[in-house]
Amino acid sequence: MAEQTKTKSRGWQGAVLKLLGADDYEITVTSNEPVTDHYIRLGFTGGGLLTERPVHPTMWIRIWFENKHGKLHQRAYTLVDPDPATDTFFLEFAIHDGAAARWAQAARPGDTISSTFMGSKFAIPDPAPKGWLLAGDIAALPAINSLLDGISGSANPSAPATVWLEYVHESDTTLPLRLRDQDTINWIKRDGSSLSDAVRDAAFDATDHFGFVALDMTSTRAVTASLKSDYKLGKSDVKSQAYWRDNGPES
Repeated sequence: MAEQTKTKSRGWQGAVLKLLGADDYEITVTSNEPVTDHYIRLGFTGGGLLTERPVHPTMWIRIWFENKHGKLHQRAYTLVDPDPATDTFFLEFAIHDGAAARWAQAARPGDTISSTFMGSKFAIPDPAPKGWLLAGDIAALPAINSLLDGISGSANPSAPATVWLEYVHESDTTLPLRLRDQDTINWIKRDGSSLSDAVRDAAFDATDHFGFVALDMTSTRAVTASLKSDYKLGKSDVKSQAYWRDNGPES
C-alpha cells in the first residue's frame, strides 16, 4: 500500500513554497492502469484542487514522494483530462528507477499522497498562432497532449503542430499522442543531441508560430535557442521548461 506523505517534513522546498502562498491538497488514487511496459496512468480525486481554480493547458502540480532515506522530495506532473465537475484527473508516470516511479507502481485505489499547487500558468496566445512547434520527451507527453487539446479549442483550431518527441523504449512510440490530421510527429531516439539537431535541421521562418519545449536541461536550452535564432521566434513566443537534469528525470 502506497504511503501518504502529509505528515512528513518537506524540508526547505516545502518551507519556501509555503512562504510563497502555495496551496496543499491530499489527493486520492482511484485507478492504476499500465499503458506500456514503461508507462502507467493513475486516476485521482483532487481533494478540492479543481473546485477552486480554472483549468488551463499544461496545468501541473507538485507531488511529494519519500525516497529510500525517508526524506521527501517533490516532482511536477501535468494533469491529464482534468474534470472540475468531479474534481478528478489522471497523472502519467514514465517508469525509471526513482521514488516517484516506485510509488506509482505500488499505488492502489484509496491510497493518498500530498500535493502542492503553485505557479502553474499558461494560456493560448491571443491572437492565436498560425502554427505550433512542440519539443519534448516522454515525461512531457501529458503536457504536449494537453496543448494539442487546447489548440483544438482555441481561436485557431486548425493551426498545425510540428512535434518532436524523444523516446527511450520502442514501446514509447505506441503511447497515445493526441495528434490531429494537420499535425506532424517526429519520433527521435534519445542519443545525445539528436533531437536538438533534428529541430535545427528543420528550421524555417516561423515568426507567426509559438514554441513549447520540455526536455532535459541541456536539450531544453539548445532547442529554445534554435527556435529563437533559426525559427525567428520572439522571446515571448516560446514557453520552455527543463523537466529534468542530465543525471536523471525530475518528474
